[in-house]
Amino acid sequence: MPKDADAKTAPAHVAIIMDGNGRWAQKRGRPRLFGHHAGARRVRDILKACPDLGVKYLTIFAFSTENWKRTQTEVAGLMSLFRRYLEREATDLHESGVCVRFIGDRIRLDDKLVALMDELELRTADNDRVHLTVALNYGGRDEVTRAAKRLAFEVSQGRLSHDDVDAETLAGFLDTHVLPDPDLVIRTSGEARISNFLLWQSAYAEYEFVDTLWPDFTANEFAKILQSYGSRDRRFGAVRA
Repeated sequence: MPKDADAKTAPAHVAIIMDGNGRWAQKRGRPRLFGHHAGARRVRDILKACPDLGVKYLTIFAFSTENWKRTQTEVAGLMSLFRRYLEREATDLHESGVCVRFIGDRIRLDDKLVALMDELELRTADNDRVHLTVALNYGGRDEVTRAAKRLAFEVSQGRLSHDDVDAETLAGFLDTHVLPDPDLVIRTSGEARISNFLLWQSAYAEYEFVDTLWPDFTANEFAKILQSYGSRDRRFGAVRA
């Protein structure tokens, strides 16, 4: 375990916006996809560090609903990377006790990738050492919109009354309904925005924006951020007496 970690005060659920892969590659005179491959390897390192650091849930932002605007070459390369990652990492993830889930709209994803996602979710469903959630073709506004549509359908079918609709009811229709809200959201690469990530769930999350590009983000840096989190006073809107 990295020496700066304190599992007793660690956040149970950490969400990460893994930014900076492309810039990391370009600084080295390499194509952007080279950075995405390096970023995928970094996911493995951070995930393996989670149990010893006291992190039970890790959610990573892999591909947003807005990322389709990137070049066709980069999008195709990313989809190929996702498929290869799931094929290569499935056994290790399962044997390491990782429960894997995917959030986001799967409609635009190709059938082979969706089949791999379904298979990995089923294979790891009973694991409980650490829960890895991968946001793939995910956007916070899109998620809330889809949830609202499903909720409205239930009301239209008479299975819910409009009087029953509240924040808790809507949350039950979100992609993340089986997960606790994140305690801490980290964004790498020096950008200080949330980019449509877990908008509903992060209402009271702590945020940490770091300059490190994602492929350079180490388990030691992760541990130091968790230590800093442990010293924060989280009041959730209340005032201490």
